[in-house]
Formats: sequence, C-alpha cells, structure tokens
Amino acid sequence: MAAGGVRAALRRLVSGPDGSGGVVAAAPAVPVRTVFRRFWPYTRGGRRWLVPILVLSVVGPAIDAAQIWMFKLVVDDVLVPRDLGPLLPIALAYIGLTLGIGLVDFADTMMSTWVGERFLLNLRSEVFRHVQGLSLGFFERRRLGDLLYRVTGDVDAVETFLLSGVADALYYVIQLGVFVGLLVYLQWDLTLIALVIAPLFWVAARHFSRRIKAASRERRRRGGAISAVTEEVFGNIALVQAYNRQGSEHGRFQRENLGRYRAAMAATRIRGVYGPLVELLEVLGALAVIALGTWKLAQGQLTLGGLLVFLALLSRLYQPLRDLSRLTNTFYAASAAAERIIELLDERPQVPVAAAPRRIGRARGRVEFDEVSFRYPDAAGPALSEVSFGAAPGETLAVVGASGAGKSTAAKLLLRFYDPDLGAVRFDGIDLRELRPDELRANMAVVLQETLVLQGSVRENIAYGRPDATEAEIVAAARAADAHDFIRGLPDGYDTDVGRGGLLLSGGQRQRLAVARAMVRDAPVLILDEPTTGLDAESGRRIMGPLRRLMAGRTTIVISHNLLTTRDATRILVLDRGRVAECGGHEELLARGGIYARLFRLHGPAAGPASDAEVYPCPTPSPAGPRRHRPVPLLRPRP
Repeated sequence: MAAGGVRAALRRLVSGPDGSGGVVAAAPAVPVRTVFRRFWPYTRGGRRWLVPILVLSVVGPAIDAAQIWMFKLVVDDVLVPRDLGPLLPIALAYIGLTLGIGLVDFADTMMSTWVGERFLLNLRSEVFRHVQGLSLGFFERRRLGDLLYRVTGDVDAVETFLLSGVADALYYVIQLGVFVGLLVYLQWDLTLIALVIAPLFWVAARHFSRRIKAASRERRRRGGAISAVTEEVFGNIALVQAYNRQGSEHGRFQRENLGRYRAAMAATRIRGVYGPLVELLEVLGALAVIALGTWKLAQGQLTLGGLLVFLALLSRLYQPLRDLSRLTNTFYAASAAAERIIELLDERPQVPVAAAPRRIGRARGRVEFDEVSFRYPDAAGPALSEVSFGAAPGETLAVVGASGAGKSTAAKLLLRFYDPDLGAVRFDGIDLRELRPDELRANMAVVLQETLVLQGSVRENIAYGRPDATEAEIVAAARAADAHDFIRGLPDGYDTDVGRGGLLLSGGQRQRLAVARAMVRDAPVLILDEPTTGLDAESGRRIMGPLRRLMAGRTTIVISHNLLTTRDATRILVLDRGRVAECGGHEELLARGGIYARLFRLHGPAAGPASDAEVYPCPTPSPAGPRRHRPVPLLRPRP
C-alpha cells in the first residue's frame, strides 16, 4: 500500500468504520520519555537483578561469536589442510560452548521473567488499587469493559514496553558491539562496507513506526470498546433477550470488532511493506561484502574460512539491526497501551482526602444537611437545591418523594460519594470534607436499592459487612434478619454458593442477606435506599420485621418512594424536584393534604406508632422557584 493510502486508512480509523468514534474515547498521547519516567518506579524489587541480566546479555553474544569462530577453525585448520588432528579439541570446545550458552539462556530467561512478572504484579496491583479508590462518578461515566481491558491487556503491554523491550534492545546493542568488533578484527574494510547500510535501517524504522503507533493506538481503543460492549450485553442478557435486541447488540459489537480488525490490518499492511524493505537492505549489504570478499579471496588476502565466518558474522550483525528496527515499532505499539494506563492513573478522586483529616472513631451518628446544593456533572439541572435537614442518634428519618426528587443523591452525599457544590453535610458536627472517607463509611451500614450479592458463600456475603465477625455473630445477624431458616434449608447451609449476583436466591432472600450484612456491621448510622424495591407485597411485608430490628437504636435514613416503608419513621422529609417540600410526622403530613398525602393515598394503611427518640426540628420548606441564598441557624436536637 502506498504511504498516502496508509495515511488515509489511519484517518478513517480515528472515526471508526461507521463514521463514529466508537464507545471508548482515545487516550491522550504521551511522549516516550514520560512513559519511562512514569513506570520506572514500579520496577522496585527487581532492579537488583538488572545487573546480572546485563552481564548475561554480554556473555551470551560472546559465546555465540565464539561458536562461529570455531567454524573458521574447522575450515582453515581441518578442512582446507585435511588434518583431523585439531578436530577433537575443537569439537570439545564447541560442546562446552553449547552447554554454556544453554545455561546462560536458562539463567537469563528465569531472571528476566521474574523481573517482568514482579513489574506486572506491582503495576497491576497499583492500577487496581488506584481505580478502586476513585469516586463513584468516575465509574458512572466509564465503560466497565474498557476498565477491565486496561487492567489486564494494557498492563501486559506496558511490561513489554518498559522491561522486555529494553532488555531486548540492550541485548541487540551488545550483539552489535561483539559482532562489529570481530568483523573489524577480521577485515575492517569489509566491515565498513557492511555498515554503510546500517543508518538505512534506522530511517526505515522511524518512517514506519509513527504509522504503526497510530494503528496500534486505535487497535487498543477498539479492544477496550469490544470488552465494554461484551460486558454490557452479557451483564444485561435478560433485558437483551426479553426485548429481542440480540440483532442490534450484535451490530454494535460488530462495529467495534470491525474497527479493531481494520486497525490490525492497517498495522499489518505497514509491517508488510516494512519487512521486505529491510530484507532488501540486508541483501544489498551482503552482496557488496560477497563481491569484495571474493576478490580478496582471489588475491590471497583472505582465507576461505575467514570469508565464510565473516559472512556468518555479517548475518548475525544484520539480525540485531533488523530486530532493533522492529523493536522500535514494538515500542511505539506498546506505548499506546501505556498511554491508556497513564490516563487511568492520572484520574483523581472527586472527593479528595483532607491534608490533615479529623479522627472520629466510633461516632454518635448525628447527621446534618445545611443548605446543600448539588448538580451532577453535565446534568441539565441541580439534583438538590438548598436542602437542609438533620437526624439525631436513635431517630428514623424517612426521605420520600417521586422518582428523580433527589432522594438517592442525598444518600450519595452522606456516604461522600460526591461533595456538595454549596452548603455542607456534617457528621457529629464535622464537615464530611474534613473526614477520611473510609473512616466515615466505617460508621455507616447501607442496604442499597440494588441488592448486591457477591459470588461466594452465604457466610462470605454476610461477613462482607465486617470481615472479622465470628461465626456466632454471623449466625446472630442472620437470625435477626430472618434469614437463618432459609439459609439452613440451602444445600450447604452457610457454605452454599449463591451464584453470580446471588441468582440462586430469590429477591426476598437476597434482601434479607443484605440486611444481615448490615446487621453484622453494627454501625451507628443506617442508610436504607429503597429497601423494598423489586419485592412482591408478601416479601415486602416480611422484610419489614428484620428492618425494624436493624433500625433500632441507630440513626436511620430511609429513602423510599414506597410510603409503606416510612410509617414507623420519627419524621418524614418530602423532596420535590430537589427541594424540601414538606416535613413532619405521618399524621401531620396527612392532615396537610399536600404532596405526602397524595402519595400516601396510593398505599392506603394508616401510620404506625410514634417514636420517643430524640428528634431534629423540621426545616422551612424551600420555595418552588429560585431564591436568594440566606443563612439558616445550625440545626440542633430538641432538648
């Protein structure tokens, strides 16, 4: 393919085969020097082996050259004079060199592999740790499949770029030095002719490597997109099949698959042109040497063995030259993967840890929202606007409202998945931005809207709330969550594997398992985010008993649009389009005949008993429209 055709193909790759940019954006370009600087620290633990590897890189080519020299001795001292006397020592020396090169190769392979795998261990662990510590918003805007591809395939390519490639480059350079030295020793003039074409290898490599890098970058991006589409489709296979979307999803997968295919073919076409060009350069150099060498042989200036060994060494000289030029292309191809990892490591949490965070230990559990406003990135409007409320230790606060009112956003701010744009969220009187997120969350137990159950045993899922929980504590939590009886009925009891996502359990069983997980955590603050979502009426009623036991004595925030789950609340906060619309007790809000009363009429039964817990006063409801910011007094518990 002509250079113009290759460039046109690469331009088409940027927009994808269908004219789109694909489901995964390309990572920003990074200079090679920066790549080395960023990843060199991850070689710690294996650097002490780099010197022995370097020594072996010198010994290996030296033994290889000595074996070739043995061939010269065989021709000049045995074959030409027809004297078998020197053959035995030459043969023994050759056998010894063969055993030596075998030992060197074994030691070099073992040490190089150890260093490379240690690097992968350090880097992959760091990438996983870093990504796991990023804010929830990062995962909400990223494709999970692409992240998986970066942590696996891209990390492996970085090792090739930084260690294996560098080690190979050193080995090839040392080979060049050894063979050039021997060639100069044999015939310096023939060596000069052979080296005339050496710069042409470098020029060819530089010319083609840029195009190979562009194609490799696109191939990596499309590989991440393929993983992303696959994860989304297989993770939601029930939805795909229920709506007969297999054809459209296959089309989406095929677009990314075709994009990767075209990127691979573009890189292959470039290499297909580059390979014959390099071979042509080798042939030209060898023909020039053979012509001059034959003339010198005819003039008696060179022995037959010397010419044959020179040609053998010349082939070994061109081999590392060819490998070095190809290695340049490998470097550029692997740097595309390095760019994707660097982009990942450059991500910073949206909720940074304070330079000198305050310590709270075991908290009392007082929660306050003070004039909190928050807008999701790229959202059309705010999710919360000047919201103020509080919950005292032992109090149950129900946050209700229609879908999109801002209920779950309040829970995310309380867990510090996000920080508010205005106002403050306080925990025991301390702004959450002054606390370490891990210490804050250690004081909270959560039953999420989506009942998350991990692949593993029932026991492991309950103990996920507190890994150091004893067997007795796990069983006690299961009993309190009304889960012990159904667990005993499982094939292996507490050792039963629940399957991927808990698919081997019913929705009610998964929810009770989540309640047991929160029970065993025994945190002062409990957040229930739509605890009965997805359950039928019977399962919903059955889960209320365990939930009441879990809520007892804790600061509880119940987030729900199903008002049947909020009747036992000390106070009820009604959100409407991100603002506080109403606040009060169940009977009080019913009597007002407002939003809560209209919502509750959809569910029917009367309120449950009132609570004697300490109660925060209700905030003044926010007006529907915008208003000037005004200070509000700090919310205090009633005396």
